[in-house]
Amino acid sequence: MQNTITKTYDGINRDNFKRSVDTGLLDYIELKLNKIFKDEINSENSIFVQVKPAVIHKIALFLSNNITRSCAVGIAGETASGKSTIALDIINTVQAFAQEFQIKNVITRINTDDYYYDRSEMVRQAGSFAEFAKHYDLDVPEALELELMKKHIKSLLFGNTVYLPEYDMSGTAIRRDNVKLAVPSKIIISEGLFTLTDKVVDAFDIKIYVDVSVKVQKERFYKRAEERDLGDSADEVYENASNKAKTHIHPTAVKADIILSGEADRAAYRQFINKILMLIEEVHFKSHVYC
Repeated sequence: MQNTITKTYDGINRDNFKRSVDTGLLDYIELKLNKIFKDEINSENSIFVQVKPAVIHKIALFLSNNITRSCAVGIAGETASGKSTIALDIINTVQAFAQEFQIKNVITRINTDDYYYDRSEMVRQAGSFAEFAKHYDLDVPEALELELMKKHIKSLLFGNTVYLPEYDMSGTAIRRDNVKLAVPSKIIISEGLFTLTDKVVDAFDIKIYVDVSVKVQKERFYKRAEERDLGDSADEVYENASNKAKTHIHPTAVKADIILSGEADRAAYRQFINKILMLIEEVHFKSHVYC
């Protein structure tokens, strides 16, 4: 797919946003953001597949403090698309900036996988997780308590402290509730297979989908399967995940404000985030007269 900024408008009513009187700062930031995005889109091996123009204005509203609450970012994509790696690169880059400028509570991660329902009793009855997984589908949104995830994100956006669940991915299917402290931060970020599905998508201000070719995704999946010792079951797991993705994950791409390439160089993601952070530094941490 050619890298373009589409002309699709996502229905945002700009009058619904709380604005300050400082429209000059908003206009300046939006102008700079448009150039940052355009330069990246036109670059060789761009990180972008598609960008909706309205999202740039939305980001500018947050960066100019015309929207004063936290910003929720949701990242979706099928298995082995690179969504978790991209999310961690964003988190680490933003945290490094926050440490340099001594900014507290800058970013909080909500792990979608932690909202899988506890099925430990079913695993015990089956005798093993492998046997359990033969009769229980983990690759559908109904396997997760997405309503609880949405509640937690909304609570953080309203400035409340939340205790998050933690799901044991080692094969016990145990979920421990109310164990991880999450504090309100400037950015709430979440990534997962079903992050942009109907039960949770409207919790996010910025919606991102990570696209990847079948060839690259399959190579990554089987490498991960080998590391996890899936053995002969890897083919069955991959086929099920791929089939369910066609129904539950691929359609969510239309809801995304930004579609990222899951095959771009990791350094390119970090460089792009750093350009946004440099703009924040310019307008909020330096004496600056904008026009």
